[in-house]
Amino acid sequence: MTDWGAEAARHLAALAGFSAPGPGVTRLPYGPEHRAAVRYLTQMMEEAGLAVGLDAAATLVGRTEGGGAGTFYMGSHQDSVPQGGAFDGIAGVVLPVLALRKLAEEGVVLPYAVEVLGFADEEGVRFPTALLGSRAVAGTVDMAVLEMADREGVSLRAALEGFGCDPEAIPALARDRTQALGYLEAHIEQGPVLEAGGEALGVVTGICGIERHALRFTGETGHAGTVPMEARKDALVAAARVIAEVDRLARATPGLRATVGQVDVRPGAVNAVPGEVRMPVELRSEDDSAREAAGLAIQAIAGRVAAERGLGVEARRTYAQPAAPCDPKLRRVLAKAVQDGGGTGRELTSGATHDASAIADLCPISMLFIRCRGGVSHRPDEHAEPDDLGAAVRAISGALRGLGDA
Repeated sequence: MTDWGAEAARHLAALAGFSAPGPGVTRLPYGPEHRAAVRYLTQMMEEAGLAVGLDAAATLVGRTEGGGAGTFYMGSHQDSVPQGGAFDGIAGVVLPVLALRKLAEEGVVLPYAVEVLGFADEEGVRFPTALLGSRAVAGTVDMAVLEMADREGVSLRAALEGFGCDPEAIPALARDRTQALGYLEAHIEQGPVLEAGGEALGVVTGICGIERHALRFTGETGHAGTVPMEARKDALVAAARVIAEVDRLARATPGLRATVGQVDVRPGAVNAVPGEVRMPVELRSEDDSAREAAGLAIQAIAGRVAAERGLGVEARRTYAQPAAPCDPKLRRVLAKAVQDGGGTGRELTSGATHDASAIADLCPISMLFIRCRGGVSHRPDEHAEPDDLGAAVRAISGALRGLGDA
């Protein structure tokens, strides 16, 4: 009898090896580590009996035909944050493949087709945009994002072409809404709720909205020892003031989370006045109106601070995804599958965004959360126990059976 938790842990450990040097897992989209992960997952999907291909948005697609009409989708992302963990995202690709393998070994033929989707770029850490693959499937891609560039000046279009993909074919990836039955994404919780409640699995009620703004302040660089303080146009001082205002605004707005997690300073020398600063501001909230109002407020703050210090400023929203509620019917089916495995089917919300939030534009969505040790994520010590991973495999396979009976 297969130990599905041990199988999941084995595959995830192998995939964690496809990482840039350094602590934890660093697997950015369209790079050599991503390519290695695609090769590994392709073999894993084929062993589970799936037909496998890489699409124009670099999404790995494994498909099995069912005994009737319509397609149910499952999946998550392959990329990681720098020095992240071995479970975030990638577990949501591995677990549904194992669930389908489990059903195949039991001789179960589902009355619908299933596609497992391994998306390339959910984290948005290489390019100032995210969810390209899931938005392509949903038919909502803004093709202008292909011209966005990473820190090295490589455009998203060029990165895709270098990965063997045809960006111009992305619009054709949109699935038929009339045939899309639903979507399930399995993911570690990235929080402490399940562990505190003694639950291995949880059923998500909805996903917060998220948006990102790119800010660029331009002043004048100069020698740190010869430019008087009163004559300086220091872009970093302005950026620091805006960062403080972002924090103040978030603390004053219920439910709003705001983060500046990256600051690029040029020329970046200890003895030079900073002449240019680029930084992203990320906003999250379950209340879309509050989030959008905060974005407008931050752009206004950036403009005011720049004007006060005689600087140039560019501020634009580069990414936005509305809050996405999970489908009540899919939640019921998933909760029953969790309960059949001995869990309570506890419900909780997702403060993090996921590919499911983009797929919500295509079809009803659902999410299964898996307990993670200490609620830790986006760190090398991110961990989910094999027993909990096995419970997730069984819940996913049970939910797929339940959908067929519904």
